[in-house]
Amino acid sequence: MSTRPSRLRETARDRRIVRDLAAWFSKNARALPWRTNPRLAYPSLVSELMLQQTQVSRVLEKFEAFLEKFPTVEVLAAADEAEVLAAWSGLGYYRRARLLHACAKIIVRDHAGTVPDSIEKLVQLPGIGKYTAGAIVSIVFGELAPIVDGNVCRVLQRLDAKRGHASERAVIDWAWSRAGALVALSVRGEQVAQFNEGLMELGATICTPDRPRCGQCPLRSICVASNEQLSGAIPVPKPRARIRRVFHDVIVVWRRDASGKASYLLEQRPANGLWAGLWQPPAREGDKKMPDGPALAAQLGLHDLELESSAPTCSVFCTTHREVHFRTWYATQPTKKPGLRRWIRHDELHTVAISNAHRGLIARCLHR
Repeated sequence: MSTRPSRLRETARDRRIVRDLAAWFSKNARALPWRTNPRLAYPSLVSELMLQQTQVSRVLEKFEAFLEKFPTVEVLAAADEAEVLAAWSGLGYYRRARLLHACAKIIVRDHAGTVPDSIEKLVQLPGIGKYTAGAIVSIVFGELAPIVDGNVCRVLQRLDAKRGHASERAVIDWAWSRAGALVALSVRGEQVAQFNEGLMELGATICTPDRPRCGQCPLRSICVASNEQLSGAIPVPKPRARIRRVFHDVIVVWRRDASGKASYLLEQRPANGLWAGLWQPPAREGDKKMPDGPALAAQLGLHDLELESSAPTCSVFCTTHREVHFRTWYATQPTKKPGLRRWIRHDELHTVAISNAHRGLIARCLHR
């Protein structure tokens, strides 16, 4: 029996997926500050780097302030890395900020300050892979380029009832092939931009990992997983990575000046590893706890401290691969010279790159 009729039906279904999803996005897109009309390349580049492994709600807290400080790629390229990291502070994955900074320098140096409009040139820039390049050239420049991230892969898997979890190599390769076939049926310009963003938007707002809202999906009638009541079973959950438990023993050293303003003693973390190059209160970390505050202070070279309590404040901060157990002591040290450390005034903390975890420890100093 000929397979031609089946292929014709599949093509008709794919065209409907493209058409209906683009139309749905044009009416239901969330109002986000980087979704300007027309789309601008530099803000789109910034937003795409920020959105990697970070929720939209977190990016919304930082995006406009970042662009206000670095309004053009030239301004970003000319900035000091410390300024960029401080503006990025709170978003996590600080390597992205360094890559964006390096990317801006190359765009200014090699591309006359213009974000490239081809995948071939974009993927040569630091921090830009196949997905980010595809997003920029399709959404900003209207080119027929597929995109696949976690949201897109999940939508495609459910549409075709494709088994497996989204991190499997075979599933990823299938998703790129499937996305490419759909994009090939779209029209350059506005439609391909709306279709690609529609895939991401659908995955972020309706076709979510848990409890997908199939009743609100514009593709429900042609979604195999929905029609076969498999949406909750596809994709297969990814096996959980092993979480490493580490202990960070911290002393938040602070003082007040004559006017009553607080300052904190901070040190810079190593250039590699967790929170690389960021600032923190003096700390020791490892797989075992320190016995007590005085022993920790001695190991950190902090002398003449006045520990406010013999018992530490305990808290836990979770990252993707670590469970960080903080034990925090608070102490005053009025006049000691900081050496390689720095005294930072409370009203200047926003100018320094500090992780959310350490900002929380510092904030408790004045609110205990």
